[in-house]
This record gives sequence, structure tokens and C-alpha cells, in this order.
Amino acid sequence: MRSFDRFLASTLRLTAGLRFVPAAAMFALAASVITPSRLTAQEPAPQNVDIITPHITDSYELEVPWFNAHFAKEVCLGRHEAGGECGPLWDPVAIGPLNVNFSPTKHVVMLLLAATIATLVLVGSARAHARHTSQTGHPKGFATGIESMVLFLRNEVILPNVGHHGNAYVPFGLTLFFFILTANLLGLIPYGSTATGNISVTATLAIITFVVVEISGMRAQGLGYLNTLFYWNKDLPLLMRVPMFLIMTPVEMMGKITKPFALAIRLFANMTAGHIVVLALIGLIFLFKSIASGAPFIMAVLIMMLELFVALLQAYIFTLLSSVFIGIIREGGH
Repeated sequence: MRSFDRFLASTLRLTAGLRFVPAAAMFALAASVITPSRLTAQEPAPQNVDIITPHITDSYELEVPWFNAHFAKEVCLGRHEAGGECGPLWDPVAIGPLNVNFSPTKHVVMLLLAATIATLVLVGSARAHARHTSQTGHPKGFATGIESMVLFLRNEVILPNVGHHGNAYVPFGLTLFFFILTANLLGLIPYGSTATGNISVTATLAIITFVVVEISGMRAQGLGYLNTLFYWNKDLPLLMRVPMFLIMTPVEMMGKITKPFALAIRLFANMTAGHIVVLALIGLIFLFKSIASGAPFIMAVLIMMLELFVALLQAYIFTLLSSVFIGIIREGGH
């Protein structure tokens, strides 16, 4: 019984992050590991079976492939503290009343890895595109696929929503899309982690977008930008303007905050929810410990495959909404 638990935990550790495994292979795996068993009161609870929450939770430890019973080893990114725990590498820095922690964590590593991969893919594709075009007159291979994605985002997402002079915002939109997509996909592979499942990461992306949106509004409208902050309707009589100014100005300012807030929460919630569902389904496998475990196993595989689409969709939606917000404020909207 205990050997079955250890074998199943090790197997799921390898497959939980592998969202793109063919269904036939996963079903064959289910048939090989799901066997009838009987739980006795004397047996202890299985250990180390949670292989989903490490994909969405941050820590000072990074999991890497290793040849042992669990096929993984935890590497401390900080300092080893008393009791064998891993703590922050540096002490927090006091900035006014706040203590800011600059120590590297698992999600920081994943963000740097996502930025590096996105840069290598895009720069490499651009160079391959130029080389193939000069040699054969047209691009080919992987660079063609990247070119199609870039042209679609530019011509169908960014330019139509940003409007006049939208080409200046194409690099920003493409950076958002490919960086978020890469970070999402890193959470769907073994030993990876979903940095975009961290509210601090999505909030930072939303704040950067908020700054770009507001600066673009200032540049496009000049002093007219103040109309997006303070409600002053010249079509109303003066006696109505003042009370409406007092009532609607806080509403206008709250509207500016809700847009980045919605961006942050939407990306965070969608990237976290899929992993939580998979965790619940895998928990049912250990709960049933019989042939009935096949049903939640199959459902977990389907959710894993769906998360591939969700990873792409969330990167697309974040880029689309950012372009819409830039276009609205450039046209004098709120």
C-alpha cells in the first residue's frame, strides 16, 4: 500500500506539469498506476503527494531534476537557517516605513527565465527572418510562425485599438504578450512555476500598463488630460456643474484604478484556478485508491490540456485590454 502511494506520488510529480502529453499516453499511465487497494487504519497518511501547489506558490527553494525516488531536488536560493529551512538571501532594506525584500525567490528566477527565453526567441526569429529573406526571398521555418503571431497582434489587436500613431505602442504590446505567454507556459512544465499566479507579479504588470496608459494620455491630450481626472461638464448650467464635479470626480479617479486592478486580478485568478482544480482532482485519486480513480485522472488530464489554451488566451486578453485602454485615453475618453 505505501509503495503504491510513493510510486503514484513520484509519477504524478513528473506528469502534473506536463500539460501537453498526448491523451493516449496519459490513459496508458492511468491504467498502469491505478490499482485496487484497501486502506487500513494503521497505515500513516501518504507524504509528499502535493505536486501542484509548488507551481503557484513562491518560496526561497527551486526544484530541479534529480535522480532519486522523487526525481527532484530542492535548491536553496537564499540562506540555510536553523532547522534546515531556507530563508532570504539578504536582509530586508528599509525604505521609509517599509521593509523591502530584494532576495531572489522561485518566481523571480521564473520571471528572469521567461524574459530570457522571450528575448532569445524573438531576436533569434528576427535574425533568421532577415537571413532567410535575403537568401530565398521569403522567411521559412519557426521564424514564419513567430512572424505570423507578431503581424496578427500588430494589425488585428494593437493598431485597431490604439488608433492613430499606434505603431509607437506595438513594441510594448508585443513585449506584454510574449513575456506573459512565456511565464504562463513555464508553469505548465515539470519543475516549473507559474509566476503569473503571484498577485505581486500581475499587479506589477498592471501598474506598468497603467503608467504607459496615463503617459500616453498626457502626451496625446495635453492639458485636456485633466478632463479624465476632474469631471467638468460645460454643457450643464453652472449650478449643476459644481455638485456634479464633487460627485463624479471621485468616480472618475476610481475608474482609473479599477482598470489595472481588473488586469491584475484576471490574470492572477485564471492562472491560479487551473492549478487548484488539478490539485483537487489529483487529491481524489489518492482518496479513492481504486479503479474509480480513473475518472478524476482523466478529468485532470483534460484540465491540463485546457490550461495550454488558457495560457495563450490570458496573454492575448492582457495585451488586448491594454491596447484598448491606451486607445480610449488617447481619444479623450476615460
